[in-house]
Amino acid sequence: MRVYRPMPMRRRPTVTVVIPHFNYGQYLPTAVGSALDQRGLDVEVIIVDDRSTDGSTEAARRIASADERVTLVEHEQNMRHIRTYNDGLSRASGDYVVLLSADDALTPNSLTRSVALMEAHPRVGLVYGGVEWFHGELPAARGGRGWWQVWGGDEWTARLVRRGRNAVVNPEAVLRRSVYEATGGYNPDFPHSADMYMWLQAAAVSDVGFVAGPRQAYYRDHGQNMHSTEHGGLLDDMAQVLGVYERFFAHDGAVIRRAPGLIRTAKRSVAREALLRGALLTADGAPTEVLVQMQDFARATAPEIVRSAVWRWAELTAQDGAPARLVGSVENLRWKIRSRRHLEVGL
Repeated sequence: MRVYRPMPMRRRPTVTVVIPHFNYGQYLPTAVGSALDQRGLDVEVIIVDDRSTDGSTEAARRIASADERVTLVEHEQNMRHIRTYNDGLSRASGDYVVLLSADDALTPNSLTRSVALMEAHPRVGLVYGGVEWFHGELPAARGGRGWWQVWGGDEWTARLVRRGRNAVVNPEAVLRRSVYEATGGYNPDFPHSADMYMWLQAAAVSDVGFVAGPRQAYYRDHGQNMHSTEHGGLLDDMAQVLGVYERFFAHDGAVIRRAPGLIRTAKRSVAREALLRGALLTADGAPTEVLVQMQDFARATAPEIVRSAVWRWAELTAQDGAPARLVGSVENLRWKIRSRRHLEVGL
């Protein structure tokens, strides 16, 4: 990983921001306004309305009619999120592309910072950064001077393998359009993890950058996007992350010199992550069946995990009293430290 001081752009690049939209009319003006509030770039916004049913399409029409930089695509039938993403991105003409959910937003000049990094480093095909989670109104985002980090694609992939989970939230991610086109778009086989698969594909053909310091996007937490933290969807999420690693190293990542070792590491990392998430949820009051599910998944994914310290640690949550409370306290602290580290250095 190399660290660089930010540099100004020498030209005025073009960026296409695709905003998939379904029944989010109340959030849409904020998302569109944030995308257009970027210095030194020519930004076009493509709203793709996926057959909204609550009148939100009218809000999208008003926004598009008021600004020639905004285009509205209206689906005649609901195509679900993956096909909607790919439809919008297939219409992009900018040098760089962004997929921004209608309930999220970009911070002022975040695209300027990301694009400046890629303009200065032509081998970088994917840039991301820190994200501010919020409820209700947009908070003031951390600004100020920052720095750039750049990994070689294989180096970044190896780090993501050791992590065992996604590193990019999504609204802050900017792709070089040529790299996006090389990925073939969002893969419908992974409805919950298609973005992670795409980041790995991008790293297979390009370097990866991180804008450290200022926050790059806002992620709205409104109770309907908590799939990954609810125990009902945890097993499905972990299975999809495992599937992403397996598919990647069988195809795009097969040419990586250390691919056989990396997939073994990926399985151990996913198994460890499943145990830690199961332990955290159980310690916080989820039924013990959640931990049993995660143990079964972890054992099937990496059989040697049953002899590890993390396995014994997770089993403490099945005990009443102090052991479970200790696990809960430590794991909650671990998640806070992980979140802080991710905001500052990306991995």
